Amino acid sequence: MFTGIIESLGTVRQIDGTDDGRRLLVEAELASELEAGDSIAVNGVCLTVTEQVDSSFRLDVVSETLRRTNLGALLAGDRVNLERPLRADGRLDGHVVQGHVDTSGAVSKITPEGVGRRIAIDVSPRFRRYLVEKGSIAVDGVALTIASVTAKGFEAALIPFTLQVTTLGWRQAGQQVNLEFDVLAKYVERLLQAREEAI
Repeated sequence: MFTGIIESLGTVRQIDGTDDGRRLLVEAELASELEAGDSIAVNGVCLTVTEQVDSSFRLDVVSETLRRTNLGALLAGDRVNLERPLRADGRLDGHVVQGHVDTSGAVSKITPEGVGRRIAIDVSPRFRRYLVEKGSIAVDGVALTIASVTAKGFEAALIPFTLQVTTLGWRQAGQQVNLEFDVLAKYVERLLQAREEAI
């Protein structure tokens, strides 16, 4: 489990094709603290470290993940958000994030707002039912609060700290971002569906 509080930015140094996807080499300050088998969220996607190499680590990304997320669009030199799993004795500073990205959305607009920025993201109609004003959402692994629900998606306010320490500070209109909706909403929906089906 993750919290959506980004620990570090990493840089993609190498991308290789595999039989079922891609292999990434990511350079990051926290690489020395990782071991093969560790979980790590990369732009909000829970992946497994396959090898730790000096100041970098390798990850395999399978085709299902490439289809559902923006990891397939990564290029060497791109920066990525990194977060290690929450420790059992850790503080939940963000919100419950599983690292299981539901879909990607498109940044439609970014506008200055006070000392920060407001980001608007378009979401497929299939997933808009999970958008709730003042509700939680993870965008590229960053825990955000939905400021408003729009006809095509939602808007969120980005504070200067978030812009500085995550990739959201470099996002531009037209780019794809990974979205993970509130897990409690998805479970409640499924339980209600099961109850209706049983009637």
